[in-house]
Amino acid sequence: MLVKWIRCTVVDRRGFERGQRKWAGLLGEPGFRGQGGGWSRHRPGVAHIFAFWESRAFYDSFMARSYDRLAASQSGTFKDSQARLFEYRFDVKTGFEPRFTDADLVRVALCRVHEERVEHFTLMQEKVWNPAMAGSPGMIRGMFGEGAEHDFLVLSMWRAAAEHGKYRTERVERLALRAQTEADIASLTGDIVELEPSWTV
Repeated sequence: MLVKWIRCTVVDRRGFERGQRKWAGLLGEPGFRGQGGGWSRHRPGVAHIFAFWESRAFYDSFMARSYDRLAASQSGTFKDSQARLFEYRFDVKTGFEPRFTDADLVRVALCRVHEERVEHFTLMQEKVWNPAMAGSPGMIRGMFGEGAEHDFLVLSMWRAAAEHGKYRTERVERLALRAQTEADIASLTGDIVELEPSWTV
C-alpha cells in the first residue's frame, strides 16, 4: 500500500474546504483505498491530507489521468505545499485500514533516520514503540511507512477524549532511552491533526 501525505498552508479557507469536497471524485479511481485529513492543532491554517493507494502503479496512473482535473478547484487556495510518498511497512496495533470515520485525531511523525541505523530503528519501532502505542487508551490503529532517503512515517488514529492520557512524558522518555531513539534519528517532525469529516473520501 502507498501513502501520500500532503501538508500545506491554507490562504483561502472557504475555497480550500469547498475544493476539498471535490476529492470525492477519487471514489471511482482504480486502486484508491481512502483519503482523510484536517487542520493542524498547533499550526493555524496548516492542513494535512492523507491518501492511500493499493500500489505505486495505481497512484501513478491516477496522477497521469485524473489528478489535474480534481486539483483544479483548489488552485490558489493554499501555499507551501509539500507532498511525500511512503510505502506501507507494517501496522501499529493490528489490522490497519485507511478509514477515518471512527477517529477524531491523527498523530503524524516524520522521522529522518541515519542510514546505518535504519535496521535498528525499524526493529525498535516494532518491538518497543508499537506495543506501547497499541496499549494506549484511545489509540484506534496506525501504520509505519518508509519513504525516500531514510524517511519514515508513523501515522496513528485516535479518539480525541482519550488522546490526552496517551503518553505521559516520563513514559516517552523511558521508551526513547530503551529504543536508543536519539542514536537512530537525525530529525523528527510531527503534528496532531483534527480530522474534518467532510474531507473523508
